[in-house]
Amino acid sequence: MQTAALAARRVAGRRTPAIARLQARSYATPVSYAKEDEDPQLADYPRLSAVSKQTRPARGWEDMQMRRNFGEPLHEKEEALSMWGPDTPVVPPATALRQFSIAVLGFVTFGFIVKFALVPDRPSIAREYPFDGLVKEFGGVEENKARPDQATEVDEE
Repeated sequence: MQTAALAARRVAGRRTPAIARLQARSYATPVSYAKEDEDPQLADYPRLSAVSKQTRPARGWEDMQMRRNFGEPLHEKEEALSMWGPDTPVVPPATALRQFSIAVLGFVTFGFIVKFALVPDRPSIAREYPFDGLVKEFGGVEENKARPDQATEVDEE
């Protein structure tokens, strides 16, 4: 009776790590985003959303270049969100990746068409020489090796 229990423990002990490894990777780890702490130096200054000024319409502003009106409160990160900040993508990244993939696929397809459909086959086959490529007829492998440097009259002087 005890031997059966010991055998069951051994089998269970061997299978547990494999099951535990499988269960540990069977779900995605949730991502937790840290909330921004309220800046005590802002006090009663309005909390503005972080939206770039580049997304605003081009007309209808007192300052057309910066796309803002007189007296409008500035965001605390105005340098990054102004018209002079980093450019916002015009096309969403997923759409840009899809368009780029289509363009690359088009170029590759064009290359294969040129290579295999438009380039004619060779009208003849390459030459084949008997006897290991005529090694004996050309003097053998030893004859075709580089010769060691020989002393010349200039070197002896």
